[in-house]
Amino acid sequence: MSHLAVSVVICVYTEDRWEDILAAVDSVRAQSLPAVETLLVVDHNPALLERLGKEYKEARQEVQVLANAGPRGLSAGRNTGITAARGEILAFLDDDAVAERDWLLHFAKGYEDPRVMAVGGRTIPAWASGRRPNWFPAEFDWVVGCTYKGLPPGKVRVRNVLGGNASFRRSAFDAAGGFATGIGRDGDKRPLGGEETELCIRLTNALPDAVLLIDDRAVIHHKVPLVRERFGYFRTRAYAEGLSKALVARSVGAGKGLESERRYTTRVLPAGVARGLRDAALGRPGGAGRAGAIVTGVAAAAGGYVLGSVRARRGRATFTVPVLNSVTNTEGAQKEVQ
Repeated sequence: MSHLAVSVVICVYTEDRWEDILAAVDSVRAQSLPAVETLLVVDHNPALLERLGKEYKEARQEVQVLANAGPRGLSAGRNTGITAARGEILAFLDDDAVAERDWLLHFAKGYEDPRVMAVGGRTIPAWASGRRPNWFPAEFDWVVGCTYKGLPPGKVRVRNVLGGNASFRRSAFDAAGGFATGIGRDGDKRPLGGEETELCIRLTNALPDAVLLIDDRAVIHHKVPLVRERFGYFRTRAYAEGLSKALVARSVGAGKGLESERRYTTRVLPAGVARGLRDAALGRPGGAGRAGAIVTGVAAAAGGYVLGSVRARRGRATFTVPVLNSVTNTEGAQKEVQ
C-alpha cells in the first residue's frame, strides 16, 4: 500500500545539543518508511547553521539545513519548516529525541482515513540518571516533554497532539494557519508550551469534522537531562504551563482550551495522589514525594494560569497566527491576538 510523502521537521537552536541533533537525524534516516526529506531549522544561531550546513553538505537531497525565517522561537521555526517542506504530511521531532524505526510508518497509516488531520505518538523519557526519580509522578511526564499517565492507550481520538512527536496533513495548515508565535518556547527563556494545543483547537474550529489521533505505536525516546530531573525545574515548568494555558484560553476560549485539563485535574491527579499516599503507607519509596509533587504541580500551574489570565486581560500578552504560503518559503498575512 502506498503512503503519502512525509517531510520531517526538526527545530534546533544550540550547539550544546550537537550529538543529540545528529542522533535525531540518524533516527529519521533509518526509518522503515523513508521520509522525502529532513528539514533542520536553525533558530537564529549562525554558527550552528554553518556547522550543520557543512555536516550535511553531501546529503542535501535528504537533509536540508534552513535558518528560521521568523522571530526567535519554536513556533516560527516550525512555520519555516512547513513552508519549505515538500511532503503531504509534516512530522515534527524534538532535537533531543530519537524515533523508533516504524515511527513514520505508523504516522502514515493514520492518514488512510481522509478525515484525519493530525497524528501524534508516544514519547518515552530517557532519564540522564538512568531511571525515573522516585518522587517524579508519571502523571506529570509532560513536564519533560513526554507522554503522561492519564492519556488513553492505543490508537485513539484526542483534542490535541503533543508537539515534539506529532504529524499534520499539509492541508491542516492551509485551513488553520501555522503555529502561533508568542506562545511556546523561545530559546533559553521560561519553558512555555501550549502552541500545539492552540493549533489543534484552532484546526478543529476551522474543520469541525477533522479527526486528530494519537497512535502509541509511533514511539520516540526523549532525552531528559539531569537539570530537568530536579524538583526546581518541575515546579518552574508547571508554573510556565499555567501561563501557556492562559494564552491558549485567550486564543480559543476557556471551554475548549481547558476541556482536557478539567478531566485531568479532577480524575487523573486525585488518583495519582491517592496512589502516592498508599505507597507511602506501605513503605514504598517515593510515594509521599509523588503525592506532594502532584499537589505542588497543580498549585504552580494554577498560579501561572491566574497570572497569565490577568496579563492577557490587560493586553500584556500578544501573539500572532501566521497564514502560511506552502508553495513559497515565506509567511503570509498574520492575525494578531491581544
